[in-house]
Amino acid sequence: METKKNPNADLRKWSTPLFYFGLTCSLGICLTAFEWKSYPEGKLKEINSQTDLWEIPEVPISIQTPPPPPETAPPLVTEVPNEITIDPQDFNIDINMGEDVEIPTVVLPNTPPTVDKADEILDFTEVQATFKGGMEKWTAYLKENLTYPSQARRMGIEGVVLVRFVVNKDGSVQDAEVVRSLGGGCDEIALKVVANSPEWNPGKVGGNAVRSRMVIPIRFRLN
Repeated sequence: METKKNPNADLRKWSTPLFYFGLTCSLGICLTAFEWKSYPEGKLKEINSQTDLWEIPEVPISIQTPPPPPETAPPLVTEVPNEITIDPQDFNIDINMGEDVEIPTVVLPNTPPTVDKADEILDFTEVQATFKGGMEKWTAYLKENLTYPSQARRMGIEGVVLVRFVVNKDGSVQDAEVVRSLGGGCDEIALKVVANSPEWNPGKVGGNAVRSRMVIPIRFRLN
């Protein structure tokens, strides 16, 4: 029994290679089209020798003159002062004194000179130094002159600053210093108030005024 040949099988056999061949040709044409370059028409330059390829410009020879030498500083001229001449009229001293002129005699003491000692500052006295007018006057002075620092007010700082100072014999105040700090500007205010305070009644020992050291609290309290 004879089998019939299928014409579609032959067509399938040759269609695949033809397809790839056509695809390859189309890609090659596209690549050739992209790489193709056109040049304007013109005469080619005839090159006779190697010197026509590179035109080397001639560089003129430049002669550089050396810089001038630095100017030397002029020598220092020191003037020699003239000789000092003394006029005899400037020293009009009469050496020939008469016999009736009395020459004062200088008598030196036999004892050594006395050195005044500074008054001692006492920490403890029989009668303590007090503010003139009492504590009521001191409180009134603080209320009038004591200001609350703005920095301490913003930070909520309150407390006591201890200030130590010296009361002299005449009642004046000196050497004020802070022995317990509070901060926030309170220390500076307390020192200023104590240093500028009016006169005090000095401390006494045996009925005599002496220099004494005191410590006083300055309280800062927020309302």
